[in-house]
Amino acid sequence: MANKASDNFQPDEDEAVYVISIASQLSGMHPQTLRQYDRLGLVSPGRASGRGRRYSLRDIASLRNIQRLVGEGVNLAGIARIIELESAVANMAMEVAKLRTEVDALMAANPPNSLVIRSPQEVVVFKKDK
Repeated sequence: MANKASDNFQPDEDEAVYVISIASQLSGMHPQTLRQYDRLGLVSPGRASGRGRRYSLRDIASLRNIQRLVGEGVNLAGIARIIELESAVANMAMEVAKLRTEVDALMAANPPNSLVIRSPQEVVVFKKDK
């Protein structure tokens, strides 16, 4: 029997496809815990037409990160703040990368006599845990 394209379906990491029972198994958390984290705004799963929660791979990764932080003794308010700050840092890193590109283009087009053109630097927006 030949494999169909649907047999190899791999959802995008932001595509909300997993119902709460599957997300619970994948994250290793009780469904009620997932509901609590949704109410607290720690994770914001998508919603199906019947208002049921649908989790993405990114949501499940966030749940695992929350579980790790809880295991390290961080309370839920602290976790919410960490998530907020990580998001702000990522947004600022993207903005800095855009500004660097603009400055580099301006300096290439109008080379100043007194300024030294810096060497390109790698921008790390998200560092994965090993």
